[in-house]
Amino acid sequence: MRILHISAQKPFGTGSGTVYTELIRAFAGMGHAQAAVAGVAAEDAVTLPGNTAFYPVRFETPELPFPVAGMSDEMPYRSTRYRDMTPEMTERFCAAFLAVIGRAVEELDPDIILCHHLYLLTAAVRLAFPDRTVYGICHNTDLRQMEKHGLARDMIRRGIRALDRVLVLKDAQLEAVEQTYGVPRERMAVMGVGYAHDVFHPGGRQPGDGAGRIVYAGKIAEKKGVMSLLRSMSLLETPPAGTELLLAGGAGDQAEFALAHTLADASPVPVTFLGPLPQPELAAVYRGCQVFALPSYSEGVPLTLLEALACGARAVVSDLPGLRQWMDRFVPGADVRYVPLPAMDRMDEPLPGQLPAFEARLARALDEALAAGPVAPADMRQAVWERVAERVLG
Repeated sequence: MRILHISAQKPFGTGSGTVYTELIRAFAGMGHAQAAVAGVAAEDAVTLPGNTAFYPVRFETPELPFPVAGMSDEMPYRSTRYRDMTPEMTERFCAAFLAVIGRAVEELDPDIILCHHLYLLTAAVRLAFPDRTVYGICHNTDLRQMEKHGLARDMIRRGIRALDRVLVLKDAQLEAVEQTYGVPRERMAVMGVGYAHDVFHPGGRQPGDGAGRIVYAGKIAEKKGVMSLLRSMSLLETPPAGTELLLAGGAGDQAEFALAHTLADASPVPVTFLGPLPQPELAAVYRGCQVFALPSYSEGVPLTLLEALACGARAVVSDLPGLRQWMDRFVPGADVRYVPLPAMDRMDEPLPGQLPAFEARLARALDEALAAGPVAPADMRQAVWERVAERVLG
């Protein structure tokens, strides 16, 4: 089979970028011919798995004189918010991508065009190539964009509704996709996400390794719950001697990054900012920690959760819609404690006054996780990328 992968943003630095790259790796291992299109900065160099032909759409150039458009409003690299795109920027964006995609389609003649994010570019591809089989993957950030502003809303709905197949990360997104875009359930399937089992594994981890260490991995951002995690450190009841918090990841918004450092300075628990880490280094950090924490206000299925569990850590995470159900289905036996979310104004914006109670619940869950005994291994066989790739193809 010939598969053309398409993303409007960089194939690295984000969860959806990892999904994009790891699916390419899995399909290469299955023997499929592939090509890939993605938005990158003028200076970016990209090498994809399996000798996959790469067709870049370069931003910050005369053709596209603005940074790559990001599906989150705070990205870990220079980016343009979709809400700030003018009609001229939108026209240039679509024209540049469709020209490159047209060349890739002509040269690969794909059986499937697999587009990431149910948003502007995926809709444009569907409408521009009506005779091709086009699949779209929902990453949750697309639903947030549709909720927050009206950029090309009618065109996006029309294009997404016409997709041949829509893949979602978890069951909870099925209803949201149906309501937001009008896609019928019979054209949707749950694909989930995976982890790189050759990188993320317990290694030589021994019982008791990492005692007292808590790790977070992701953007250092308010909507990821990082500020709540930092504030919860002062609410821990009896943290073991040697308790510390490690934050792996880069800045989204610089003001939020500065606030995180201020909160870290005030924390009674030592906090270390590790910055963005390559996967092997991140895996080593997970193996050296007892607890993985992700108190995010909105996610699909967090890749970092699977990676940390695979390395032998237990987890404390927000009780995100559909996450517990997905974990029970695809990662049975996982040692995860779920913290009820605060009441929300929007998908990723807690109501004022809700955070103190959320942070108290988070601290209690962390106390329990730090006090618990050895971590029981989870059954992660259905969460490797090869199984995810099989579910994409149906």
